[in-house]
Amino acid sequence: MRNRSAARAGASQPAKRAVNLSLSADVLEDAKRLGVNVSQVWDAHLREVVRREQERRWRAEHIAFLAAYNRIVEAEGLPLQEWQSF
Repeated sequence: MRNRSAARAGASQPAKRAVNLSLSADVLEDAKRLGVNVSQVWDAHLREVVRREQERRWRAEHIAFLAAYNRIVEAEGLPLQEWQSF
């Protein structure tokens, strides 16, 4: 059985899970006073942090291939470049 928030959000929304966070009290108080939805802000921020870390790891894992490919392109030009129309 899905939780109520997931049922309300619809099938397109990922399931949410309650977690405990330790935040600076002054910032949290200011956010509440300003009506900032802390959960949404942290969800969006954490998604961006995860995306950047995944990209960083992908680049680190594929750096040797990318460097080799760039050396080939520098030495031989782009594949099919002779048929390029612009």
